[in-house]
Amino acid sequence: MSELEELIKQIEELRLSMIKIKEGKSFTDPEVVTSSQILDAVLDKYQIMLMNIKKADKE
Repeated sequence: MSELEELIKQIEELRLSMIKIKEGKSFTDPEVVTSSQILDAVLDKYQIMLMNIKKADKE
């Protein structure tokens, strides 16, 4: 499995986890915030990887 595919899988898992964590809690609950921050970090990696792939394709 490629690194990109692994990130996509991780994003989906983190997204589902955050949905479960959020149930019955506010968006400002520390556990929800932490889960969101972890997902954001992986999404940032994914975005950077996509930009690098597009850049490499243009070269």
